[in-house]
Amino acid sequence: MKHPSLDLIPASDITPKAVFEARRDWLRLMAGGAAGVAMAGWAGREAQAQSPGKLAKLPGARGSVPGAMTLDKLTSYQDASTYNNFYEFGTDKADPARTAGSLRPRPWTVTVEGEVGKPGVFDLDSLLKLSPMEERIYRLRCVEGWSMVIPWVGYSLAELIKRVEPTSKAKFVEFTSLADKAQMPGLRSGVLDWPYVEGLRIDEAMHPLTLLSFGMYGEVLPNQNGAPLRLVLPWKYGFKSAKSIVKIRFVEKQPVSSWTRAAAQEYGFYSNVNPQVDHPRWSQASERRIGEGGLFAKKRPTLMFNGYEAQVGQLYAGMDLKKNF
Repeated sequence: MKHPSLDLIPASDITPKAVFEARRDWLRLMAGGAAGVAMAGWAGREAQAQSPGKLAKLPGARGSVPGAMTLDKLTSYQDASTYNNFYEFGTDKADPARTAGSLRPRPWTVTVEGEVGKPGVFDLDSLLKLSPMEERIYRLRCVEGWSMVIPWVGYSLAELIKRVEPTSKAKFVEFTSLADKAQMPGLRSGVLDWPYVEGLRIDEAMHPLTLLSFGMYGEVLPNQNGAPLRLVLPWKYGFKSAKSIVKIRFVEKQPVSSWTRAAAQEYGFYSNVNPQVDHPRWSQASERRIGEGGLFAKKRPTLMFNGYEAQVGQLYAGMDLKKNF
């Protein structure tokens, strides 16, 4: 660390044999009264069974933050790594997996600036060593109506924030993604004003569930999933989870995020998962879980805050969540 003062679903809906057997073992243990021990073991076996074993390993301890683990069936690695929104590599869901091989995740630095006592430039190795890694199984809900369940690897963004010492003026945190036409063919399109920018309130950024992720399925992030580091905010729509971050800026005024700038009537700043607030062009009351029966799968009801209301609902106490969408 340098420091100045300090839309079609892929045909992979059949449950792999190893995953089926892991689930069967879990059910057997449940019947025998060993649910507590089985929970972590089943999740770990399922993640391991679906890991491709092609990228560098990135192990992490089982998630310790309340709400960091779920017993929902994991999305297969194949689906999670080939059905993506990452417009820097194309607007079709299959584009990122096809074109993101041009991204160079090393060397990589992240600049931290703005209203902080200790601004600086962090290289990737410094960030990887900043805090112990955890594996957290989060649901991720897309504003378009589909969802996934992915075992992410990283640590709470708060660990980095505490080290740079935000001042009393730091009310919001702005995240900027890489924008390099030589590496990202999607930048040639005018679909958004580049670079991609997102933002959070400081208390949202400091929440323990806000994950700075470096990997998934026990390996480093694939390029198409936001390598080498990204945010994961499980209670917000997926576009809030900025990918391939190169700058983190602490500011006093609410930043204007890329999708809000492009279509403010469709993409509000908060973007919390709320089934009571429809997107102007479709309902948000239900969702389709990727990997569950393809286009003909029965949709499931969307949960408030994507099922994380108990953990994050207090952040929005007294707010009009239809106005502040």
